[in-house]
Amino acid sequence: MFGLFGKSKKEFQARVQPSGKSLEVQAGDNLLKAGLASGLNWPHDCRVGSCGTCKCRLVEGKVKELSDFAYVLDGDELNNGMILACQSQLKSDIVVEVELGTGDAEAAGVSTTEGVLSATRMLTHDIMELTITIDHPLRVKGGHYKAGQYADITFPGISRPRSYSFAAAPEDDDRNELTFFIRKVPNGELTTWLFEEDRTGSPVTVSGPYGSFWLREGEGPVVCIAGGSGMSSIKALLEHAANQGCTRDTVYLFGARTQADLYCLDAMSSLENQWNSGSKLRFIPVLSDEPADSDWQGLRGMVTEHIPGQLSDWASAQAYLCGPPPMIDAAIESLKQQGVNNSEIHFDKFLDASSMPNGRQ
Repeated sequence: MFGLFGKSKKEFQARVQPSGKSLEVQAGDNLLKAGLASGLNWPHDCRVGSCGTCKCRLVEGKVKELSDFAYVLDGDELNNGMILACQSQLKSDIVVEVELGTGDAEAAGVSTTEGVLSATRMLTHDIMELTITIDHPLRVKGGHYKAGQYADITFPGISRPRSYSFAAAPEDDDRNELTFFIRKVPNGELTTWLFEEDRTGSPVTVSGPYGSFWLREGEGPVVCIAGGSGMSSIKALLEHAANQGCTRDTVYLFGARTQADLYCLDAMSSLENQWNSGSKLRFIPVLSDEPADSDWQGLRGMVTEHIPGQLSDWASAQAYLCGPPPMIDAAIESLKQQGVNNSEIHFDKFLDASSMPNGRQ
């Protein structure tokens, strides 16, 4: 063990293997936060201890669990010393093992900027589009986030930041303008405040970008599945794919309750029309609670029920899922049954206070 004696209690050192990199972790900060702030491309998604993406092996030293690791880590992982970086505060200097990202290292940098809520627009009765004008672009290569990532937003008078996914491809958003889709959460502190009156002009603080949810390289087909405000990440991802000349057959299943809960239909139609020749994008909405006697001619039921049969080549497929945890979990099981490799299933669970104490609202 190294450096345990004479170290200031205000900070500890974490040595990251096999990269050999070291970082200082301030008292009260979690390991993932310190790693991202230092520019390490540490794999992560939710940052609230629900996805397991940031897991690493504790080789030496001690940490304090901010939440029960057993929530997402199995017995073998726990016995092997695995911990969740986002839920670990250091109690000593430590050594951890984790494979840092390489190919997408430009996404690792995070920064904070001030801004203002410059516009709002209702997309459905409970989903609002926010436009935030920021003072400076977020600190990543070229000044752009990656389509599929998210930011933390601090609103005036709200107890803590909230995490929201970017709702437009970075090349489609002005460098100093960001777009988000926010769903109203029953009794949610932020959304109650946001939806009760016009909040344009309110100052905000934006930090990011965060997350490892973006389109990977590949030649096989792509299946996207989203529900509710999960439209944001998938819309941004598909816009970016179209802008980059993607020639992969893609299907997008979107789950909603009724026709009144559908939105971005024009944007999806436009993407279908501009998808590159030689391949095809299909947008397929699925309604779970549409009245039986309505004029709806599309699919009905749970969105995950309609995964089978959408692709002919599941073995080489990649999947991108975005939405509430029950939908994500059901989709993962169905995709595995179709033969999709677990390593090719990428997801971003949208959490709120009803599903995780520290989740999104």
